Amino acid sequence: MSTTSASPLHLAVALDGTGWHPASWREPVARPRDLFTAGYWADLVTEAERGLLDFVTIEDGLGPQSSHLLLPDERTDQVRGRLDAVLIASRVAPLTRHIGLVPTVVATHTEPFHISKAIATLDYVSTGRAGLRVKISARPDEAAHFGRRTIPRIDGYESPAARELVTELFDEAADHVEVVRRLWDSWEDDAEIRDVATGRFVDRDKLHYIDFQGPHFSVKGPSITPRPPQGQPLVTALAHWTVPYRLVARQADVGYVTPHDAGQARATVAEIRAEQEAAGRATQPLHVFADLVVFLDDDPAAAAARRDRLDTAAGQPYTSDARIFTGSPAQLADLLEELSGTGLTGFRLRPAVLGHDLPAITRGLVPELQRRGAFRRTYEADTLRGLLGLSRPANRYAAA
Repeated sequence: MSTTSASPLHLAVALDGTGWHPASWREPVARPRDLFTAGYWADLVTEAERGLLDFVTIEDGLGPQSSHLLLPDERTDQVRGRLDAVLIASRVAPLTRHIGLVPTVVATHTEPFHISKAIATLDYVSTGRAGLRVKISARPDEAAHFGRRTIPRIDGYESPAARELVTELFDEAADHVEVVRRLWDSWEDDAEIRDVATGRFVDRDKLHYIDFQGPHFSVKGPSITPRPPQGQPLVTALAHWTVPYRLVARQADVGYVTPHDAGQARATVAEIRAEQEAAGRATQPLHVFADLVVFLDDDPAAAAARRDRLDTAAGQPYTSDARIFTGSPAQLADLLEELSGTGLTGFRLRPAVLGHDLPAITRGLVPELQRRGAFRRTYEADTLRGLLGLSRPANRYAAA
């Protein structure tokens, strides 16, 4: 699935705490006292919907946030603690009408049967706007919460042992998604009869065992939740190098990548398309979104000053896996249009301070893109798959 610079852009926003900068909670607009309330998250998602965004992702994990990627830290000057992302999405779903809701789930320590049921339920609650962002966990402290496996400590991803571990975890995640997808299909669309006259509620012949057998999971099925409204809710994943690119190519509808310039973007898209072809999915639609951290102000100097102030409060310059953009909405629109010519089909923006940068996206960037004819002026579909131009897939178990 390709795009050109003339194609309308797809936009998503990644919601995490009070924002992606570790000092964001200190800003006057941050609302740290509301962070663990339903109203806080409802306000964020309704603001994103005001800007006609395709979807929001909601970060989650199985251990406290950390300034170290693979280990917990002892810091008390940054946001720590989370609400469950799937439950947040389910709470705000009835308060919204169009925007997609994509909570994060950790495949490494959660059962695919439970995730399948939770996301199918979210799809019903949202009337067809659910998805998930699948991630792995290579943190020993998170494995210790469950006691079912031991994950050795690794200091980075560069050693052969670390690469072997991470490859295994991503292979497990691919099987996890495969089980989830099969369970979504384990009820045919017309399996529920609900015929009072005959007393038949379900046609048992239209419920199917999935009989999945793999190195990580053995799942018989069927699900206990009927097939979701979208058939297959959206599956998304963040990827930085070849092994996670393969997960995206094999199982995802949207992959998030982190190129820092147009050349990297073009190379990344090409590698994912090659992996997609190798996985036998070359004809299936697959979106590739670039992640960007954004500091947005009408005056670029004000954005730079705000970033400097936050860095001073944090005690060090902010760094990220993704490219960090600091400037005006018009300058960001220029960058997005430039990068869209590399084969990217959309962007997932990470607001540095949610209370400031999310409204700057919805009320500054979006109108600028609309003026250029590069973004929608109204929601044109009722489901998340529809917003992304993805058809409702046929049930793999239904008779032709």
